[in-house]
Amino acid sequence: MAGLSLECGDCKVQLRTVEEAQDHAELTGHTNFQESTQAVLNLVCTTCGKPCRTQTEQDLHTKRTGHSDFADKTAETAKPIVLESKPVAGTSDSGAGASAENASEMVVPEVNKEALAELEAMGFPTARSTRALHFTGSSNVETAVNWIVEHESDPDIDEMPLVPAESNTSMQSLLTPEEAKAKAQELVLRAKRKKEEEERRMEKEREKERIRIGKELQEARRIEEQQERQRIIAFRKAEKDEENRARLKIRQKLEEDKAERRRKLGLPPEDPKPAEAAPPPQEEKKPFVPLRPASKAEQMRECLRGLKQAHKEDDAKVKKAFQTMLTYIGNVAQNPNEEKYRKIRLTNATFQERVGSLNGGVEFLQLCGFQRDEGEFLVMPRDKVDAMLLNTAGSELNSAINNPFFGVL
Repeated sequence: MAGLSLECGDCKVQLRTVEEAQDHAELTGHTNFQESTQAVLNLVCTTCGKPCRTQTEQDLHTKRTGHSDFADKTAETAKPIVLESKPVAGTSDSGAGASAENASEMVVPEVNKEALAELEAMGFPTARSTRALHFTGSSNVETAVNWIVEHESDPDIDEMPLVPAESNTSMQSLLTPEEAKAKAQELVLRAKRKKEEEERRMEKEREKERIRIGKELQEARRIEEQQERQRIIAFRKAEKDEENRARLKIRQKLEEDKAERRRKLGLPPEDPKPAEAAPPPQEEKKPFVPLRPASKAEQMRECLRGLKQAHKEDDAKVKKAFQTMLTYIGNVAQNPNEEKYRKIRLTNATFQERVGSLNGGVEFLQLCGFQRDEGEFLVMPRDKVDAMLLNTAGSELNSAINNPFFGVL
């Protein structure tokens, strides 16, 4: 069987033509070439028509463009390797007559007339179309167009190819390995340079994209951390203010009780101490807090305060309600995909005893994201689960449970 490709004995690379073998030899210094019966792959992208000759080229093309559908046209473009002899004009033993004789023996190769006419109708010059059909050895218009695209920067792309007159009708002569190497050097060198330039360009674009994404992530992380710090500061300040108000009220209550006891014992009231003028309130620059968590936190705090004041005679029952709601919120925060934690039966006896019967219990759960359905359930849809909101609710419940002055006012 005739050879369909040239294989480099040093690196096992398959080359389609003698020209490619010559370029490969110049680039690598390899000189051990032999004919192979295995054709070079011709995997054509069905989306853009890009031909790929190896699996590696196919993978790179898919990575760059996203195209993954390829047609294997290896059998259509495979042709026997032909080692043509290159006539040398003006040799030392030839005169002007010999040169004229050699020139007269060079003719334009015969190509498929229909394919040539179709390429010309597409706007390609005759010389370029003839050259493409000749060097691809095929009458396939698509293959010829791909060859033109790949070699459009060749300096001789618009020169009519010439072959010895006898090559169209008889067996072509063979070149020595040295001549075959010299013939292929330029094309392979140009192809390698083009590939290296493309790889450098793609690497620069990838590096720019990595830098941009890194900056965006860093900025987003900084903003998130800043907002979290400001939210914690505002939350602690609110707790401190509430504790101060509770202490003041307790102090006033103690003074009233003391005055009542003196009155019952018939003792004169104590001289009231002159009230110290309260220092004028200083305006503090309020830190920026995300609007939604801050407003929700205030609503939750007011709801819990109202619940405790409405049932202040039974502190144990209020504390049990807070702990039960904290359990509901914690289960949803830890298992947002579990439907059983996002669904509460309103008629459940335990729920009614601990939460549902208390004024404000159901309202607090609704502030956390639970919604009443048409039946007898409180449901939190999966797309309504807000981790930040649940964390805020948990903080408010912990404060209400652990702060002895919570809800005194």
